[in-house]
Amino acid sequence: MEPPETIIVETEEFACDGGDGPLGHPRVFLHIGDDGTVDCPYCGRHFVLSETAKSGAH
Repeated sequence: MEPPETIIVETEEFACDGGDGPLGHPRVFLHIGDDGTVDCPYCGRHFVLSETAKSGAH
């Protein structure tokens, strides 16, 4: 099953609220995993860390 939407993000930590309409949900804070992606557990949006994003890793 394909995720409803793929969103490119510029930071490793961010919040998802599902957007407007039927996918809206309480705000949940997400953290990009080691593979550079994370899926929202509420709405299934697929987030991908931008190749130009600065990593928080030291």
